[in-house]
Amino acid sequence: MNLVQRMKSPTPNYFKVLRNIGLGLAAAGGALLATPFHLPEIISTIGEYLMVGGSVASAVSQSTVESEN
Repeated sequence: MNLVQRMKSPTPNYFKVLRNIGLGLAAAGGALLATPFHLPEIISTIGEYLMVGGSVASAVSQSTVESEN
């Protein structure tokens, strides 16, 4: 199974929920980094980690497929 087929295959419900949570975390991290005023360094660092973690969780969750067995 190649990558395109894997991404088009049905995703289990648990991973759909996990994907949506990851997208929400990535959006929250992006919002923290895109503020027009200066935030403390720790808040910026948390925003970066939220973006990376949310993106990875979403990508991994989207690539899981239901077993054909």
